[in-house]
Amino acid sequence: MQDNYFEPDLETAPREVLHWIQSRRLVKMVENCYNNVPLYKKRFDEMGLLPGDIKSIDDIHKLPFTYKTDLRDNYPFGMIAVPKEQLVRIHASSGTTGKQTVVGYTKNDIDVWAKGAARALVAAGATKSDYIHVSYGYGLFTGGLGLHYGAEMLGATAIPVSSGNTKRQVDILRDYGSDFLCCTPSYAMYIGETMRDMGIDPKTLKLRGGIFGAEAWSENMRREIEKILDIKAYDIYGLSEIAGPGVSFECKEQTGMHINEDFFYPEIIDPKTGEQLPDGEYGELVFTCIGKEALPILRYRTRDICKLSHKPCSCGRNLVKMSKPRGRTDDMLIIRGINVFPSQVEHVLLSLNMEPNYQIIVDRKNNLDTMEVQVEMSDQMFSDKVRNLEAVEHNIAATLQSTLNIAAKIRLVEPKSLPRSEGKAKRVIDKRHI
Repeated sequence: MQDNYFEPDLETAPREVLHWIQSRRLVKMVENCYNNVPLYKKRFDEMGLLPGDIKSIDDIHKLPFTYKTDLRDNYPFGMIAVPKEQLVRIHASSGTTGKQTVVGYTKNDIDVWAKGAARALVAAGATKSDYIHVSYGYGLFTGGLGLHYGAEMLGATAIPVSSGNTKRQVDILRDYGSDFLCCTPSYAMYIGETMRDMGIDPKTLKLRGGIFGAEAWSENMRREIEKILDIKAYDIYGLSEIAGPGVSFECKEQTGMHINEDFFYPEIIDPKTGEQLPDGEYGELVFTCIGKEALPILRYRTRDICKLSHKPCSCGRNLVKMSKPRGRTDDMLIIRGINVFPSQVEHVLLSLNMEPNYQIIVDRKNNLDTMEVQVEMSDQMFSDKVRNLEAVEHNIAATLQSTLNIAAKIRLVEPKSLPRSEGKAKRVIDKRHI
């Protein structure tokens, strides 16, 4: 490892070397998909496509797209390409129904994920002698473990604090002498505000950098985080279906996020036509997992809208850069790092025999995302006692918490009080300015 790179030979490799690595890995991966994933064999056969038709990364446009619904329809293990004995980890994220999106990992897959996170840490200035305070959630959610294993692969010390109990987080940051903080940007702001309320000057801490992701955040928020914590703030990108945080990362130039394209090959496509778009044009981000074994996804439609740049970076890396996603092509919300679909909320409400008229209000208060669900009452409920209505609100909130793993405020409103539309119902009002 050099000071600025975790794997200098790969991160600074000439484009022709990266092309060779990508081509070799894609050919191997296509064979794996065709031979071990029934969905892909079926699609190849329907297209009249054989694995041998894919000879280099330049042929990637010939391959079929993969959608989140494919993972959902093959729940839980229909797209896993290795025997059960080779799986060492399973993670999952939410989907548009009650089914989760299940992602399996081999030992090599975990190493790929860890390498991506380690590259991100080093690009932000982390070293083997640093303490890495990880405040992303741990569990089926991929947030915490990626940077945890990245820190360990780097040789740094991971502190697996997870999220919550913010005053204790501040105590640990101060008492342990943590060097880097890893969490969502909104939680970083909250930690900074809590630190201020506790009368602790961030300049008295060793903390010098932070790696923040799992939700959208603006340059204004970056400046606020850097001011309140007295650190340098870096962006990181990932998604559970591909890998958690570590798919791409910022270097010290902060002019985009370098994609670990020796593992995750990116494309930008026109979301309507599926045609590839050139550098500098905004479109839908698509990833092919050329470095993974257990879930070798071909051309995954992320729904994130961004652009790519292959221009040389003054940091010395030749890895392509992606811009911050500026929107999505679907209705998925990201709230405190959790994927939330309006259809999930509707599913919960209908399961509790509530009216199908509702509205989701998303806001950001004290730099933390909040979600309020306004639900119309039936005429019968409207005449109930206040105590009964409070019990209904509590039941809805508890069910949403257990189903979506997110806290929401529930407010029952009068019958027919929510706006109606002849077209598509406006289910979401997002008041965040990000």
